[in-house]
Amino acid sequence: MKIIQSIGVGLFLIGLAIFTVMPFLGNYTLSEELVLANTKDIHQEKMAEILKPMYGETYASNFSFISAFNENFSAYNDALKEESKWDEVIWDDYSFPLTQSSLSSPVRDNPWLFFGLSIGLAVLGGLMYNLPKHQDEPAGVKNNGIFHSSMKNRGWMGMITGAYLILFYIILYWFPAYIVNQVWMVTPLSMILSGNPASQWFLYGTIYTLAIIVMGVRMFRKYRGNKYQQLRTASVMFFQTAFAFLIPEILVLLNQPYFDFKNIWPLDYDFFYDYQIETFLSSGGVGMFMLIWGILLIVIGVPTFTYFFGKRWYCSWVCGCGGLAETVGDPYRQLSDKSLKAWKYERVIVHSVLVLAVVMTALTIANYFSGFALLENATNQLHSFYGFAIGSVFAGVVGTGFYPFMGNRVWCRFGCPLAAYLGLVQRFKSRFRITTNGGQCISCGNCSTHCEMGIDVRWYAQRGQEIVRASCVGCGVCSSVCPRGVLKLENGSTENRINEMPIIIGNDSIKINA
Repeated sequence: MKIIQSIGVGLFLIGLAIFTVMPFLGNYTLSEELVLANTKDIHQEKMAEILKPMYGETYASNFSFISAFNENFSAYNDALKEESKWDEVIWDDYSFPLTQSSLSSPVRDNPWLFFGLSIGLAVLGGLMYNLPKHQDEPAGVKNNGIFHSSMKNRGWMGMITGAYLILFYIILYWFPAYIVNQVWMVTPLSMILSGNPASQWFLYGTIYTLAIIVMGVRMFRKYRGNKYQQLRTASVMFFQTAFAFLIPEILVLLNQPYFDFKNIWPLDYDFFYDYQIETFLSSGGVGMFMLIWGILLIVIGVPTFTYFFGKRWYCSWVCGCGGLAETVGDPYRQLSDKSLKAWKYERVIVHSVLVLAVVMTALTIANYFSGFALLENATNQLHSFYGFAIGSVFAGVVGTGFYPFMGNRVWCRFGCPLAAYLGLVQRFKSRFRITTNGGQCISCGNCSTHCEMGIDVRWYAQRGQEIVRASCVGCGVCSSVCPRGVLKLENGSTENRINEMPIIIGNDSIKINA
């Protein structure tokens, strides 16, 4: 089995290396025809003139091509900005479509081959490594040696992994022109699913989904014998693959709006943007159903499901962000900060993001129904700020790239506005809690160590106090790693759910009869 796992690691590294070197393959040649075909009608004539010096030139790398593009494009815009001719400035970024269309490379000629050599080998290697794990060991959660691992305890391997993830997210969000080879690689798959060429977001969705599947297999192996963890892992794998990846693409193939039925405002922060509303209203019955479905989830679905099951129904069973955190991020869950200081920051930051999302949405809706007479285009600036600071930097770069530094639930814990909304309902009006059998607690600390949300579970267990925290996502790992069965996830009566029992005698607190 060790040999198979070693081969798996080798295949994964080969696939990752090929994926990484792809941007350096091929050359780029721009023509007027390509410019006209990949720019908006109102910009075609001017863009053809701006980029004329590049026609017929062959650039040996995307760095030289993008540099020449930026030089010509920025020179035109900068001159207009100096003269304050803001209406003539071209604000659209055409670097990605023009770089993509200008590419001539072996990846574009043989996309399936490179898909197999990069993503395919990485997936195969991951499965070969994960499937044999714990093969000859008894059932039970395995966390042996995590604090001696350079990958799992902020060692050099973890630092390299984190740096790679951060760099990938930065390129994905703001410099996609550098990964056009990878986008061409998944274009045939995109054509099959949606009938459209791939974008950088389809590339990301493909990698995201496959990562959850491969690391989901690891979860099955690690938590074999634990039915709750097995079902929870299967659930996030299903919802990511079907609802977040396949169904939205198939909807586009059927000439319907792209829509993730499990994505809920305010996590889906652009749900009420004017272009989204117009898309829903112009798509007939299906679009109207999507609009009503989204509103019902916000107003009825979230409070109802959270009342009965706590926020775990979404954060640990449905959400794609949570799915990635629970599978790919599981090796890093012990790195979450359990300090009181971190908890204080957490409460302020996550609820501030929620308030910002609510204010932004309220202004957007008010501006839309006033015919944009209220704030005109000012809401677009707010959208851009939120999309950059929260949707990109926080949710993407920090939320995933910081797994090896701060644990696997950085975004869910500190930034997700939906988690904050769910948490408020869970804290004050929910049947969910984690009950503790304080008389059996031996203070081993396993529960606190492996809590991804930074909750000091042991503190509650020692006191025999039920755990009712807004941040708890009900992953159940604290219960899974407890050697004495002290912790149990339950849905009970809301009466006396929140209590203080600082003194424990066996399983009962001291009772004073007046």
